[in-house]
Amino acid sequence: MMRTLLIVTALLEAATGLALAASPSRVTSLLIGSPLDTRQGSVVGRLSGTALLTLGLVCWLARNDQQSRVTAGPLAAMLFYNVAAATLLTYARLGLGLSGIGLWPAVVLHAAFALWCIACLGTR
Repeated sequence: MMRTLLIVTALLEAATGLALAASPSRVTSLLIGSPLDTRQGSVVGRLSGTALLTLGLVCWLARNDQQSRVTAGPLAAMLFYNVAAATLLTYARLGLGLSGIGLWPAVVLHAAFALWCIACLGTR
């Protein structure tokens, strides 16, 4: 169960990170219905994409080390990230009135991954 979580997380975060690094404005339009239309926003978007690529890499490298206590670190980090992402995206919609076609699916996906992380950490 943990190996599958790490593989799926690695692939999804890396793909999202690549998309964000390549075209931050397009990804943010899908998520929050508004492009990043400043150079500063584009840099921050690309940096966020790089961070997601890094999370994906960490999960990929940890995928075969399921029995080690060290694997709890990436799982705990991904739990924090998924809870924060779901919360922030929910706030973007409910608090700020932002919405793109991918916003609610992203909220649901991050919430589901948070629960999956909890389940994996609970079985350690």
